[in-house]
Amino acid sequence: MKIVVLLGSPQRRGSSNLLAEEFIRGAKEAGHLVSVVDTARANVHACTGCVRCGYGGPCAQTDDMGSENGAKSGIKAEILGADMLVFVTPLYYFGMTAQLKTAVDRFCAFNGEIQRKRMKSALISVAWNADGWTFDALTAHYRTLVRYLNFKDAGMILGKGCGTPAMTARSRFMAEAYELGKSLKNQ
Repeated sequence: MKIVVLLGSPQRRGSSNLLAEEFIRGAKEAGHLVSVVDTARANVHACTGCVRCGYGGPCAQTDDMGSENGAKSGIKAEILGADMLVFVTPLYYFGMTAQLKTAVDRFCAFNGEIQRKRMKSALISVAWNADGWTFDALTAHYRTLVRYLNFKDAGMILGKGCGTPAMTARSRFMAEAYELGKSLKNQ
């Protein structure tokens, strides 16, 4: 199975990326092909809502999402070539980072193509806060994406109390992320 991991953290060595590394290690050990898209460093412009795409492409913008003029490269091509998407983000004000959200917003230009693929998906996130409600808004958003894009949810790793990389490295979430990757079955 081809898995695309969408990293949303501006911190390369941050807590969410530590969990992503463990997920990737497990997935590769299980025989999956994994590619990483660092949305925090990608040149992805915000959706302008111009609707020139007609919600089916091509997007009016030219950036790292990919050339819409027949080129088979860019983030869009990575996503459409995948069997699974993994959304990785630290919790920023109870949602995903702006960097990841900007990339997700651009899905509107190829929603139909994503929906028809019926991909698997997963969510990996961390937060300093350990309250029971900490991830409610993020998980609601993720579940809405799963429903709308016809994803099959493969799981969520929600690292409560993972405010620093050191805290995360000592947490049970490292093993959980690895096991999620390792447990994936081929489609």
